[in-house]
Amino acid sequence: MDPVSSWSRRGLLVAAGAAGLVGCGRKKDEPAAKAEAPKPAAAKGGASTLAGAVAGDWRSSADKARDASRHPVQSLEFWEIQPGQTVVEFWPGAGWYTEILAPFLASTGGKLYEAVLEADPADPAAADMVAAFRRKLEAKPKLYGRVDITTFGRNSGPVAPAGSVDRVLFLRNLHNWMAGGIAEKAFKDALAALKPGGILGVEEHRGEPGRVQDVLAADGYVQQAYVEQLAKEAGFVLAGSSEINANPKDTKDHPFGVWTLPPTRLSAPRGDPAEPDFDHAKYDAIGESDRMTLKFVKPK
Repeated sequence: MDPVSSWSRRGLLVAAGAAGLVGCGRKKDEPAAKAEAPKPAAAKGGASTLAGAVAGDWRSSADKARDASRHPVQSLEFWEIQPGQTVVEFWPGAGWYTEILAPFLASTGGKLYEAVLEADPADPAAADMVAAFRRKLEAKPKLYGRVDITTFGRNSGPVAPAGSVDRVLFLRNLHNWMAGGIAEKAFKDALAALKPGGILGVEEHRGEPGRVQDVLAADGYVQQAYVEQLAKEAGFVLAGSSEINANPKDTKDHPFGVWTLPPTRLSAPRGDPAEPDFDHAKYDAIGESDRMTLKFVKPK
């Protein structure tokens, strides 16, 4: 039985937000981050380039350790993120990408919208996560600049003023929106916010081609053809795909879905106690998931 098949949609959405905290807090199944050799602090004004923002000394060693798997510079360049743009990031979680995007855009005259989890009184964990994210931004206003916080969810309004945005980013969240029944809304809201000619960048755990797509994406994997179809139905045109974040070692048949792999490293179904005798070696050797990296354009 799939470990997440019995979850409610609300539970999946809350877990999605919690997954964004991986870089900030260690789960029981995770080993302590390996010590890295000290790196020089970013030069003053270094955030004015993507490479400088990624190298910034404000980013934690745990977050930087994942750069080799997440390829932030190459991914952002593929999505044509440029100085001075207006960008919307959907569901930033704890802010792994925000800590790159916000300083870069703030130092180049751009603007960042963060469309966080929609408030739900029944989900206090989601509210706590969003509050922590807000505190992070407010603690360093000179670094992050003015970040506009909006929301995305079942009943949310616009993520940004209509037709005002250069780029929208969906970063490893589409499976969560499928679980919550709001994937189509995500694409529609992105299209509405973008200027004609604007780009939607998508990174998502890539399912095995030819398999029947679970519409709830309970194992966290989504077929690329399914993503392309959702985007097409919303009005986007596919402009390119990249293998920047591909991992051919990922067999995509793990006992606890994609979350069996690093960095989450589940050893039991979500909500259950960790299994102390679970052998992580096979999954650690795979590394982070195989992911599609796609670029869509809003027609002019």
